[in-house]
Amino acid sequence: MNQKPISKEELFKELDYYQSMNCKYTDGNILGSMCTEPHPIAKEVFIKFFESNLGDPGLFKGTLALETKALNLLGSILSIKNPAGHIVTGGTEANLMAMRAIKNIARDEKGITKPEIIVPKSAHFSFKKAEDMLGFKLIEGKLDENYSLDIDFVENSINENTIAIVGIAGTTELGMIDPIPQLSDLAVENDIHLHVDAAFGGFSIPFLKNIGFDLPDFDFSLPGVKSMTVDPHKMGLAPIPAGGILFRDKHYLDAMSVDSPYLTVKHQSTIVGTRVGATSAATYAVMRHLGIEGYTNRAKEAMDKSLFLSENLKKLGYNLVVEPKLNIVAFNHPNIETDDFANILEDYGWRTSCSSYPKAIRVIVTNHLTHNNLVDFLKDLEEIMDKF
Repeated sequence: MNQKPISKEELFKELDYYQSMNCKYTDGNILGSMCTEPHPIAKEVFIKFFESNLGDPGLFKGTLALETKALNLLGSILSIKNPAGHIVTGGTEANLMAMRAIKNIARDEKGITKPEIIVPKSAHFSFKKAEDMLGFKLIEGKLDENYSLDIDFVENSINENTIAIVGIAGTTELGMIDPIPQLSDLAVENDIHLHVDAAFGGFSIPFLKNIGFDLPDFDFSLPGVKSMTVDPHKMGLAPIPAGGILFRDKHYLDAMSVDSPYLTVKHQSTIVGTRVGATSAATYAVMRHLGIEGYTNRAKEAMDKSLFLSENLKKLGYNLVVEPKLNIVAFNHPNIETDDFANILEDYGWRTSCSSYPKAIRVIVTNHLTHNNLVDFLKDLEEIMDKF
């Protein structure tokens, strides 16, 4: 560390240099990110509440109240009143909390010491982290022809050690939705927990269903669903880090609560101790500001752009992996391997990402991608098709 202070001007000159290395959502060339530029209201509120620490909530009672209000707003679009839960750092922490609660309850109430949890092959890598950290066995379920969890595989895999099934509502790679209603039936019949990871789809599916999109039920309206992950910092337009973990009741939080004797609240169930309160306030603010109408308009706009992109890809001769269910479009060049194709796109200035199963270029059509951005992208794709 430097011995003497340096000036603000010198410091910010250095910081500007490093910031210039970052990609910017506003440039319109980030095609592979599930996150997007936060809403201006969310940015302003985040700064207003940035000192709040919900790890010691008795000192920040107003921010704690806003966390509860944010959770209730999330519950209102996910078919539950007064859910138990927290605004956390993101989908990974939310999924870890769910798996921890499930494992503890199965151990303490059912005496299961060798727990197994069934997840689809398309599940987020956070479940592998949970397996490593929490010591359960992960059963990776095969996918059907639509890249959704195969219901027969799940039914045949349930045994006396199965403590939970995980279904995905908006898979990370393709935006597919698992057969959550059938998974709910299996969970109820076998008295096991169903966790739904709707980190991506949770801020799209409810609004798209309301305007007539043919999408399945996926939330607490189904009796088997006991917990859900939803990320406000994705389609919710909240600032990073803002994930949501919702449980059907407080019993699940109690199952992983530990004593915190020197804090203002004497029990803590979250994984992290110090917690940023600003994201709870910002999540509440942007949800109140946009309302159902605002989110519906944004979800429809994202799907309209996704369908525009997918139809034009087919016209150019590209191979769609699946017809988009949500605002993710996955495709391949007919003559170029996916990784090589990704490198070509990067040479053109496009920052894409690749799915792993199946291998494909994936474009997440989020808030920062305009129609004009997609038109420019398609022009480059037409040139690439002509070259190769």
